[in-house]
Amino acid sequence: MTKKKKRSNGGKGLGAREIFPAAEMDFDDERMSRNRRSLKFSKGLHKSSAPDEDADYADDYTDYGEGGYADAPSGPFVVNSLMEGEAVKEQVENNACWGLASAVDLYGCDPDLIRDADAIKRFVVELCDLIEMKRFGETQVVHFGEDERVAGFSMVQLIETSLISAHFANASNAVYLDVFSCKAYNPYLVRQFAVNYFKGGDSSLQVSMRR
Repeated sequence: MTKKKKRSNGGKGLGAREIFPAAEMDFDDERMSRNRRSLKFSKGLHKSSAPDEDADYADDYTDYGEGGYADAPSGPFVVNSLMEGEAVKEQVENNACWGLASAVDLYGCDPDLIRDADAIKRFVVELCDLIEMKRFGETQVVHFGEDERVAGFSMVQLIETSLISAHFANASNAVYLDVFSCKAYNPYLVRQFAVNYFKGGDSSLQVSMRR
């Protein structure tokens, strides 16, 4: 079995092995290939040369020619596992789109954490280290909302490849997190890190390929 090595984050926050069971960190080529073929969004996202006619994924290949990813499907779609997240990351690395946008909704979060501006700033630092994004400037965390139904902290962090933002809803103890980057990353890793950090209950993840 050939494993893809995960680069260390240099001790800055939790790494992927602290978030996921060891079994989920084994990325052998056969499983990755099977996983890519099973993804609903895989059709049409291959920009490399066309596969051999007898390749078992040949039916899923679409040649977009000079238009490249401009004509490829973009989502939104659901990513249900770390393995699917790695397949998404690989598609972005292979120029399937201009950038990747992930919308993570967390429910039943720790009320103290989502009301703590310093804890939110630490979350941003550790998340950026984990998914290897370079922060640009300081994290902005400001409390908004005259209406108690939507009141809470809002966070914005510029990164060199785009933006991370979130709103923290006091009334429902929910977190609405968005990560957009033209640099590839694993969106499922973002979801699980956020769930663990804010001690969330239910959560959802939707991903879009921005063309």
